[in-house]
Amino acid sequence: MSISATNVKELREKTGAGMMDCKKALQETSGDMDEAVKWLRTKGLSKAAKKAGRTAAEGLVTTYLHAGGRIGVLLEVNSETDFVARNDKFQDFCKDIAMHIAALGPQYVKIDEIPPAAVEAEKEVLKAKAIAEGKKPEFLDKILDGQIKKWAAEICLLDQKFVKNPDKTVSEYLTEMIAAIGENLVIRRFARYELGEGIEKKKEDFAAEVAAQLNN
Repeated sequence: MSISATNVKELREKTGAGMMDCKKALQETSGDMDEAVKWLRTKGLSKAAKKAGRTAAEGLVTTYLHAGGRIGVLLEVNSETDFVARNDKFQDFCKDIAMHIAALGPQYVKIDEIPPAAVEAEKEVLKAKAIAEGKKPEFLDKILDGQIKKWAAEICLLDQKFVKNPDKTVSEYLTEMIAAIGENLVIRRFARYELGEGIEKKKEDFAAEVAAQLNN
């Protein structure tokens, strides 16, 4: 079927895919815009999967400061070549991920980085809670399995809902970037700092302080 340049342009603006890919997607889906978006996404996943095993040793270390310097993020994202590391699209991606880390505070990049001891500790807490709520013993394992998966997804960067678009996870955003840029990309590591985090702050009772001064 004949595909108009207007539809190609609209699909390109929606997805960021190349012009020829957009035209092909519309042809394959008989001009259905929503189906064309799905077609491109599937194609992108396939392309990204082929690149996943390739070595990524170049890239960028970037920083992000939030809330007037109260939260800071140091992030390393790897690419295959230094050329891509200088690409604006890649740099914008790195900034997006650093901002996401500042906003949602993940503890790990991916689930297999969670120490087994941390998983067991969380499982014990959830088990005690489930028992206190009267959950039947024969259902405990299934309940805990689901709760642990949910907990892990909440604290791992790649499984979190992307802060700028909750319709996709960070992992899905990464896959889209791999497909768009044409190189394997790896979110390797990060550190997040929050002002005063871990310091036990003195709680001041203003009313008691005023009363003490009046009694002197």
